[in-house]
This record gives sequence, C-alpha cells and structure tokens, in this order.
Amino acid sequence: MNCVQLIGRLTRDPEVRYTPTTQLAVARFSLAIDRYVGQGKEKQTDFPRIVVFGKQAENCEKYLEKGRKVAVQGRIQTGSYKNKDGATVYTTDVVADRVEFLEWGDSKTNDGGKNQSDSFGSDVPTDSFQTVEEDIPF
Repeated sequence: MNCVQLIGRLTRDPEVRYTPTTQLAVARFSLAIDRYVGQGKEKQTDFPRIVVFGKQAENCEKYLEKGRKVAVQGRIQTGSYKNKDGATVYTTDVVADRVEFLEWGDSKTNDGGKNQSDSFGSDVPTDSFQTVEEDIPF
C-alpha cells in the first residue's frame, strides 16, 4: 500500500509546465510540514516535493500561492537522473491524486498578488439573504 496524506503550507508559488507531446499540465511545489520529535517538545519541519497533473495542476497554479495551507493525498514515488557532472541524483516526490485548498482566496492577479475582492467566508449577508424564523423539527 502506497498512500500518503499531508497538510502543510506552500513554500513557494506552484510552477506549471506542459508535457511536449500531450500538453498535460504538471505543477510542482513543496510544502512545509511540522513534525514533533522526542517527547513532542521539539518541532522539526520537512519539505516534501509535490507533483500534480492535469486540470488540478492548472487550478493549483491559478489559486495557490506561497504560504497557503493545503491538504494533499497521493502516493510516494522515487526516481533518479544523472546531473551535468554525471552523478546519479535520487529523488522522492509525492504524486498528488487530490489537492484540497484549506485556505481560499481569489485567483492571483498578473502582479502575483491577490485581488482585493476576497469576500469568501464573509459573515455579512447579502441583500438577497432572508432570515427565516422557523422551529426546526429535530
């Protein structure tokens, strides 16, 4: 069984590229995930690399940015490649099947910042909202 679930914050904005043959979107980013060692007094941070494919990768690029909190579900995949010096470099990535945005905001603007109209989760009702005064039967 190869299953992993992680919750953490992005260490940088997702980077998206497209495969040359199929134009499939591939997003890459890493998460900062805290873990406690010893008697739970000392905190250390891990930085796993995350890979996301397809439409979900495009959504990550559109809505995620450095510092946002996400949950990732996927599998661990190892690999290797030869660097420019000919040495073998081993890699370990989390290939995400699902990325849940735990903190929301509008899509990023062209200058990399958030739009000012982030009203998600606002407690102020809109004009069309009507309060219903009924007893709930349960």
